[in-house]
Amino acid sequence: MFGLGFPELLIILVIILVIFGAGKLPQVGEALGKGLNKFRGAMDEKSTPEVPPSEPSNIEHEEAVIVKEEAKTKEEVKS
Repeated sequence: MFGLGFPELLIILVIILVIFGAGKLPQVGEALGKGLNKFRGAMDEKSTPEVPPSEPSNIEHEEAVIVKEEAKTKEEVKS
């Protein structure tokens, strides 16, 4: 994948073991696994197409109400 063979991976694992120690290694692995899982889930969500909303948003609804209120006030002023 990145040009890493077995010897390179073994060296990386030994360095990680020295840095974190044998006691913390399961916690580090668990955290790494959860992070990768969340990243993959986010990438899957991003690849799905977004569906436009079928109902107008709150802002569009509020704008429509304001326009109707302005029309009513203009009619009242004309009368």
